Amino acid sequence: MDITQFWTICSANSIVLTVEQLKTFERYRDELIYWNSKVNLISRKDEDNIFERHFLHSLSILKYVKIRSKSRCLDIGTGGGFPGLPVKIANPEINMMLIDSIRKKVKLTEMFAQHTGLKKIEVATIRAEDLSIGSKEFIQFDFIMARAVSSIKNIVDWSYKFLSDSGLYVLLKGGDLTDEIAELKASYPSMKVREHLIDMYGCDSFKKDEKKIVIIGKKSLEMNDKVLRQTKE
Repeated sequence: MDITQFWTICSANSIVLTVEQLKTFERYRDELIYWNSKVNLISRKDEDNIFERHFLHSLSILKYVKIRSKSRCLDIGTGGGFPGLPVKIANPEINMMLIDSIRKKVKLTEMFAQHTGLKKIEVATIRAEDLSIGSKEFIQFDFIMARAVSSIKNIVDWSYKFLSDSGLYVLLKGGDLTDEIAELKASYPSMKVREHLIDMYGCDSFKKDEKKIVIIGKKSLEMNDKVLRQTKE
């Protein structure tokens, strides 16, 4: 997938990118390829498919969830910046914090973030459960994201206290999630869950590979319908 195909598919799925944003994605792609030869950020076999497998996959969040300007967002286990950095590039007015426990990956992701020239973005080497260290009050986020980091329950265990009461988890997962969702509900029976097979117009690979987005709220998701796109129980 080249930059023109990437832009066309984004547009077809109501993800509008400017010329400057596309240039930022191209630079990000080039830096990922360069540094991936030194630090394992993504699979080597994915280097020719970064626009699709990493950028478009991350941006699929924006097809299903409307992230309001100035929202506070957290990306857990960001690795090379996914999904948080592409979401931030596409929506520059949100506040984004990207965290990972592996320092060498964080250092590179911090460099990628700096090169976007965007403000209101922070990158830190820290585990999610340790975010409150040194603070009298827990940080509260409107959206907590993660991509293939751990089980759904683990992610919620690590970060439940950091999600605002009206906030949402937005998780990129794959395959059969029946057991993971059952495990979550056994520990958090009041949480509401919606699971969707990612369906991006112009790109059927996500459906074929059973890539999914899981949206979870502490309260009834009906309270959050103003930020949900095309989502049904």
